[in-house]
Amino acid sequence: MIRALNETHDPQAKSWVTSANTDSTPFPIQNLPFGVYHNNGDHPRIGVAIGDCVLDLHRTTDAKLLESLPIVTQAACRSRYLNDLMSLSKGHWSQLRESLFKLLHESTPPGQKSILEGLLAPQTEIEMHVPCRIGDYTDFYAGICHASRVGSLFRPQNPLMPNYKWIPIAYHGRSSSIVISGTSIRRPSGQAKSPESDVPSFGPIRSLDYELELGFYVGSGNELGKPIPIERAEANIFGVCLLNDWSARDIHVWEYQPLGPFLAKNFATTVSPWIVTLDALAPFRCAAFVRSNGDPKPLPYLYSATDQAMGGVEISLEVALSTQEMRDTGIEPYTICRGSSRDLYWTMSQFVAHHTSNGCNLRAGDLLGSGTISGNSSHSSGSLLEMTRQGASAIQLPNGQLRGYLESDDEIVIRGWCRREGHVALGFGECRGRIDG
Repeated sequence: MIRALNETHDPQAKSWVTSANTDSTPFPIQNLPFGVYHNNGDHPRIGVAIGDCVLDLHRTTDAKLLESLPIVTQAACRSRYLNDLMSLSKGHWSQLRESLFKLLHESTPPGQKSILEGLLAPQTEIEMHVPCRIGDYTDFYAGICHASRVGSLFRPQNPLMPNYKWIPIAYHGRSSSIVISGTSIRRPSGQAKSPESDVPSFGPIRSLDYELELGFYVGSGNELGKPIPIERAEANIFGVCLLNDWSARDIHVWEYQPLGPFLAKNFATTVSPWIVTLDALAPFRCAAFVRSNGDPKPLPYLYSATDQAMGGVEISLEVALSTQEMRDTGIEPYTICRGSSRDLYWTMSQFVAHHTSNGCNLRAGDLLGSGTISGNSSHSSGSLLEMTRQGASAIQLPNGQLRGYLESDDEIVIRGWCRREGHVALGFGECRGRIDG
């Protein structure tokens, strides 16, 4: 079920919040992403980003500005996290977004505007939280360029495993170590074995890497034992964020056979604070990945003509790196990667349909990672593993420093934008993390 365009996507629409009308803002009135924050010692609360401010939904509801919405929606807006809202239907989400659009539109009556002005807080004065209680986290492996390039490093004659083009590969991650953007990442220790050694050793890992990904938050989910058909899969996705699945490559190489990633991946995963809804992303939908001649057609439970025609979202992504030395000398973060979500081999609907195909139940707030997003060129490598060929070909930064993998005090910043002629550009904010130790 692909979202339709309506008045909330009008490129001429402006907000009375003037910062939402600038070309540089990621959060114009056409976006209105959801997040959870606190300020002034208050408990966490749901907010909506508009320009450089955030609107408090708890107090907006208490002010009876959302009383036209169902009682369950109003109650969800008073929650400390987004799970209650996520557990409702697509219809509830759309109604809330449309109501917020009208409240923040420049045509809002002066009386309502006066109340709402008192419910805004500058984003510079708030602290963001992981936006929901994430019960489970599954990370897919849908970036085919990444999978091919990494496979060629370890299996030059057979980069992709035989099942890759038939099944959305994934592993179960660790939801307890998902952290919000801005959280420092402690370098993990682990067991690893170098090619030169006969036995493994334990200690701080050397090959710390980032992975450029998107995250998809599950909405209403499904009952145990009841798969979600692909035709209804998208209705179970609340929205999208940026995601960095930090990776310890030296642990990974040693531990991944035969059961896949474990300690190499579960020490930290960073998410951006704002969830951009699929309603907001409607103008930026695109076809699913165009498969090469000879690639198999997805099996019936993974195939929908609508999903193939419009199941993708065109999101431009970039990764920037800064070192302590760069920051000390005033050098801006250096963009090391530019990618696009169009390079994902599988769609978000296929993630949901496959994940539930055996009856597995997804719950409101569960998080699905896309897997590393890379393109065909070296400048679109979504990880240092690919970009530097396992650290062998270090990249040079503007100040002459070299990086094969991440070092202490290095900072990674992921950003994402949707741009299309005839529509207002939308952003996702930042997914930021600095290496501590």
